[in-house]
Amino acid sequence: MDSTRVTEHPTSHERRQPSAARPTAPADPRGALLRTPEQPLGSAPLPAQGPLGSPAPAEARSAATGTPAGSHGTPAPSDGHGPAGTPVPAGPEHSQPSAAEPDPHRPRPAPESIPVQPQSGAEAPAGPPVGPADRRTGQGTAPAGPMPMRRDGDRLRFVGAATRRIARGIDLDEIVMGLCRATVPTFSDAILVYLRDPLPVGDERPTGPVVLRLRRTDRIPEDRDTDGFLLPSLQPEPDIGVTAELCQVRPGGALNEVLRGVRPVFADAPAARAALPELIGEELTVPGGQRAILAPLRGRRRVIGAALFLRRPDREAFESDDLLVAAQLATHSALGIDKAVLYGREAYIADELQRTMLPETLPRPTGVRLASRYLPAAETARVGGDWYDAIPLPGSRVALVVGDVMGHSMTSAAIMGQLRTTAQTLAGLDLPPQEVLHHLDEQAQRLGTDRMATCLYAVYDPVSHRITIANAGHPPPVLLHLGGRAEVLRVPPGAPIGVGGVDFEAVELDAPAGATLLLYTDGLVESRLRDVWTGIEQLREKLAATAQLTGADHPPPLEALCDEVLDMLGPGDRDDDIALLAARFDGIAPSDVAYWHLDPEDAAPGRARRLARRALSRWGLEELSDSVELLVSEVVTNAVRYTSRPVTLRLLRTDVLRCEVGDDVPQLPRLRQARATDEGGRGLYLVNKMARRWGATRLSTGKVVWFELNRG
Repeated sequence: MDSTRVTEHPTSHERRQPSAARPTAPADPRGALLRTPEQPLGSAPLPAQGPLGSPAPAEARSAATGTPAGSHGTPAPSDGHGPAGTPVPAGPEHSQPSAAEPDPHRPRPAPESIPVQPQSGAEAPAGPPVGPADRRTGQGTAPAGPMPMRRDGDRLRFVGAATRRIARGIDLDEIVMGLCRATVPTFSDAILVYLRDPLPVGDERPTGPVVLRLRRTDRIPEDRDTDGFLLPSLQPEPDIGVTAELCQVRPGGALNEVLRGVRPVFADAPAARAALPELIGEELTVPGGQRAILAPLRGRRRVIGAALFLRRPDREAFESDDLLVAAQLATHSALGIDKAVLYGREAYIADELQRTMLPETLPRPTGVRLASRYLPAAETARVGGDWYDAIPLPGSRVALVVGDVMGHSMTSAAIMGQLRTTAQTLAGLDLPPQEVLHHLDEQAQRLGTDRMATCLYAVYDPVSHRITIANAGHPPPVLLHLGGRAEVLRVPPGAPIGVGGVDFEAVELDAPAGATLLLYTDGLVESRLRDVWTGIEQLREKLAATAQLTGADHPPPLEALCDEVLDMLGPGDRDDDIALLAARFDGIAPSDVAYWHLDPEDAAPGRARRLARRALSRWGLEELSDSVELLVSEVVTNAVRYTSRPVTLRLLRTDVLRCEVGDDVPQLPRLRQARATDEGGRGLYLVNKMARRWGATRLSTGKVVWFELNRG
């Protein structure tokens, strides 16, 4: 015959009514629905319902009214045959076979090790069945007697549903919230979750004292209809938003012993009575009787916290089997928290690795403005092989680099870091772009036979307004002109880095003032939905459309331009990580540059002083004449002392005054402290004291010593 359906989430745990208090009931071992938390004590459970949208079975109606099944024209419950023994269709999926014809596929009875639920001697008063409106509030007249219920099955279904909800969380807050939402109000009316602060990660062995912090609380809302009953007497009640209570576990204390015991205990147990004041404080109290359970949260190797389950004084107390439920919830939550902490540490390491591999801040070279963006392939793959860089070079030049190592993993990020370091070292030698790519190719082959990468290396000179570009299998850059025209630069593609035995070619192009050069990786223009050349054309159109918004005479702001470029990505366009570097060419006007050649003779320092004085007078910077003449004289004197070829002297007027002295000697000068008896050795000491900044850079043809002074 049909049996009653049992919901997956029981809403309370009642004691079973004695068999004498109920009329003839169907032989259903699973029982009826559990009472909702809002139902007043003393009322019987709701009658079981059939499938969604169908009336209640006849057994439920007969149990509620005390009328035998089949009377008053109501058909008797079916046992799988019609009135004349005619077979009838099978019932719904969750219906049970009759006791007369046992189902061969039905699970065997539970072993004797599962504890049997105690029966209560309380008897519910008889009355009419609860109407549909009363099922929502839990109010109304109770039926004549409760339906039989199987408490162990209800608990198993609740634990299964609760653990599934806890397991859905991927980070710490989601797991703790899943524990709270799964237990309130189904299992308890309130819950307090304490976690160690800080949480240990993996095999770490904390050396300090064990400190528990109240991580989250949850409870039945006060405005919910609870028949006049509120939460357990927790006064003052913790506030989930502002509570930050700490509890230090004393070695050898009562709380430490409960946590070491691992098993949940009732609050009225001797150990728990001494441990709870240490956990929640002396000013807070819990309900009397078995209406509170203290459950330690144990991870893989250590206790990481505790959970306190509470029930209202008006609600039925916990039973001994509820300790098993609390133990299952605590175990699943603790293991999930352990894994979430490990995942958070891995994500932190990945973020730190990617952050250190990429430039923390971009430089501010003379005559060019820079902006950049980096997007990982996905939240679960936070590191990748894409990188960008901007490296200041001698002569106010700047090297612009963008590259892409195959893959987006920790290995790709490590290879990317090595290639980026190599590129910075080669840039410091002032090698031509094609030579830089050649040495990168050799470095990639030394790292392994399958270390492949693409790279684009460009050098911009703000004085000559020219840019030199070499490419190694990378997508070509896009140049946005001041008038709004965007063009894809024709750069020889070259072979990727790591192939070996290939030659790289460099081209020199105009870089007019006001133009913007966009370097990017293939993740921006290539995806499963479009090929790389279609994406490049869409990028060119996007740049042109963005430039039209600001007019022909005003280029779009760099930061806003980068955001607009990334907006062209659709939902299915994020197959790879993306690196983006934008350079706005301002250049240096010819009127702000003064350049001379000086013969390596004793009169060179005096001539350098006179030329510098005339240039400063022409620029209206006479107040800097004394300082510039002194420093220029010292630097030129050091240059002509060792060189055999003419020395170059260049002054640049930008936001600062920059002086550059070049010669053909590769040895760099070093700052040292001259002794009192030395006749020389104080030139760089004066430069270091008086200049805003200074430095020396080795070139392929020698070196350049430079210094900068503030303009008033």
